[in-house]
Amino acid sequence: MPFKFGKVVQDDFFVNRESEIHHISNLLGSGINVTLISPRRWGKSSLLFKIGREMEKKNPGVRFCFIDLFQTRSEEEFYAYFATEVIRASYSKWDERMEQTKNFFKQIIPRFSFGLDPQEQFSLSFDWEEVKRHPNEILDLPEKISIQKNIRLIVCLDEFQNIAHYDEDLAFQKKLRAVWQRHQHCTYALYGSKQHMMAELFENKSMPFYKFGEILFLDKIDNDHWRRYISRKFRKSDKKISAKLAGKVADLVDNHPYFVQQLANAVWLHTDEVCTEDEIKQGLNHLLTQYDMFFSREVDMLSNLQLNLLKAIAWGEDQLTAKSTIKKYKLSSSASVIRSREALVQKEVIDIFNQRIEFLDPLFGLWIRSTYQKP
Repeated sequence: MPFKFGKVVQDDFFVNRESEIHHISNLLGSGINVTLISPRRWGKSSLLFKIGREMEKKNPGVRFCFIDLFQTRSEEEFYAYFATEVIRASYSKWDERMEQTKNFFKQIIPRFSFGLDPQEQFSLSFDWEEVKRHPNEILDLPEKISIQKNIRLIVCLDEFQNIAHYDEDLAFQKKLRAVWQRHQHCTYALYGSKQHMMAELFENKSMPFYKFGEILFLDKIDNDHWRRYISRKFRKSDKKISAKLAGKVADLVDNHPYFVQQLANAVWLHTDEVCTEDEIKQGLNHLLTQYDMFFSREVDMLSNLQLNLLKAIAWGEDQLTAKSTIKKYKLSSSASVIRSREALVQKEVIDIFNQRIEFLDPLFGLWIRSTYQKP
């Protein structure tokens, strides 16, 4: 397939982000912590993986460690997973991992687990009572390893906002900040997809991670880059699509990285030799049909007011609290609009970017327009 989605995008599937790569690489290489915020599926993980590969290739003194906190649901799970991935990223041989890990822990006794392939299937666990008494032995690992190996370990924590779901999460955040702010030889990149939660963690002056590092909001990729990318991918597979239609494919899904790749792939599958408007319609209809049951269930969980507000957004209304819009879409009142909007943000159906309300899943907006008549 000439397009990729649903996985980390690398190599020939990666589109632009040149300015972001340059800026973030300079920050991390200079020891400045980075917080990266954007909606889900905008390519944060792919961006950090690409930066990691390029920086490691240019400088053998840099090592990246990637940790996905989506897999953790408690502080206890965090410590075991954090330690496992930091050790895994720092030492490649299983016997070296065992030897070095024992050297780093004085108060906590680590337990090792290995699978059939000890290089890959490796994990650490600890006695929770010991960890509660000496958490810094784990939290200091990146700094200790960086000093011991004379490297800069860059720890990338994806879905960082998940720590807000831990029991006594505020106390835990204070522990992390108290330890990590002292580190001089390692660097942290913290990123997440729940924009309102990430903003609360890093922009609220009362929160422990306020001013922890430079905060960056990831923008969408410009339509010009998508147009060139889609055209090139069609050419490489002996098919054709005009620059205008390639731009239309990206524009239909608001230049959203995941969905541009997905829609472009669907259009490519429906194209024999030369793509026309018909192939784009066929590709889009295929995706809308594929997600019909999912979107129907999503609508079933919404109130009538919330659904009516989504219709207004899907049909491009930008004055949602105006009397004419409220009357046209039966939105009750401006106060109801505001409450419904906030509820939909919390449910991660919509979000606000550059003063504009958008669907987090642009296909959902297109499905609403194809399913309900415009008032």
